[in-house]
Amino acid sequence: MRIRFIRPFLLAIAMLFLSSASFAQIGVAITIAPPALPVYEQPVCPGDGYIWTPGYWAWGDDGYYWVPGTWIEAPEVGFFWTPGYWGWGGSSFVWYDGYWGPTVGFYGGINYGFGYFGHGFEGGRWDNGHFFYNRAVANVNVSVIHNVYETKVEVRNDVRVSYNGHGGINDRPTAQEEAVAHERHIGPVAAQTAHINAARENPALRASANHGKPPIAATARPGEFNDRGAENAGHANPAIHPKELPPAARAAAPNTGNAKLDQKYQQQQDKLAAQQDKERQKLQQQQDKEHQQLTMQKANDQRTQQVEQKHQQQTQQLVQRHTQQQQQLQQRQAPPAAHAAAPARPK
Repeated sequence: MRIRFIRPFLLAIAMLFLSSASFAQIGVAITIAPPALPVYEQPVCPGDGYIWTPGYWAWGDDGYYWVPGTWIEAPEVGFFWTPGYWGWGGSSFVWYDGYWGPTVGFYGGINYGFGYFGHGFEGGRWDNGHFFYNRAVANVNVSVIHNVYETKVEVRNDVRVSYNGHGGINDRPTAQEEAVAHERHIGPVAAQTAHINAARENPALRASANHGKPPIAATARPGEFNDRGAENAGHANPAIHPKELPPAARAAAPNTGNAKLDQKYQQQQDKLAAQQDKERQKLQQQQDKEHQQLTMQKANDQRTQQVEQKHQQQTQQLVQRHTQQQQQLQQRQAPPAAHAAAPARPK
C-alpha cells in the first residue's frame, strides 16, 4: 500500500530528469529495479504485416509481471514498433511507454533481441507497402511468407539487463532518435492493450511467482496464453548448467529429391550437431572446474550464488546461440523456390 502514497512524489521528482528524446508517456515510478530479461525463442510469425513486439517487465499492484513478446499487426503501412523501457529518473525507475511510428525511436539501449539490439530495428523493413522480414533475425515460415531477405547482424547475447541507468544500460539517444521524438506517434493498439491486461491478471507471470523465469515468455498472437499459440511459444530456460539441458533437437533429414544435395545437407547438420555438443561439454567442464575451486576456497553462500548466476547466464547464451545457428542452417537449406529476392531499400 505504501507505494501508492509515495508514487506521486516519486513521479514528480522523476519528471525533472526525463530525456528530451523520449516522447513516450510516463506510467509509474518505483525504486525497485526490474528483473533481467529472460532468454526465450521467438514464435513463428503468423502472417504478413505482423511486427514483433518484444516481451518486457511491467509493474502492477503485485509488483513486476512479465508481458510476453508477441506478433502484432502494424496499425498503418510503414509503421514500426518502438518498445517501451525502464529508465532511472534520478531517484526512481520510470517507465516510458512504447509507440508506433514511421521510425524506430530510442528504447533505452535495451537488448530485447529479435531485431531490437539496443538501437533501431534489424528484423525487417517496409518496401512498396509490404513488410519484408529479415530471415537472419525473424522466425518466419518461408513457405507461407515470401516477403523475406537475409542480412546478417551482430547479435548481442551478453547483456540481459532490462533498464537504462543506475547500474543498468548506460546509453543515450542518437541525434536521429532525438528527432524521432517529434514525429507522429500512436500508442499501443487494442490487441496490445488486451494482451497487457491479460498478462497482468495471470498470477504465473508475476515475478514474485516465477522468480524471473516466466512460464510463458512469448506467444504467436496477443493474449494466446492458454491455447496453441502459447504451446508454440518460447519459454525462459531455467537450466543453470549444460548438463541440465534437454537433448539438443536435431533437424529432420533433408529430402529435396536430389540425393547428392541431401547428402551434403546431412553432413552440414551432422557437423553443426557435433560442434554444438562439443561446446556444451566444454562449458560444462569449465563450470565443473569453477565448482571445484569454490569447494577448495570454502566459498560462502553469496559467492556461490554469484557464480551460479554467471553459470546460468553462460548456459542461456549457449542455448540462444545454438538455436540461432540451427535456424540459420535451416534457412540456408530451404528450397530455392521459397526464397524471394531481397527488395531494394526505399530511397
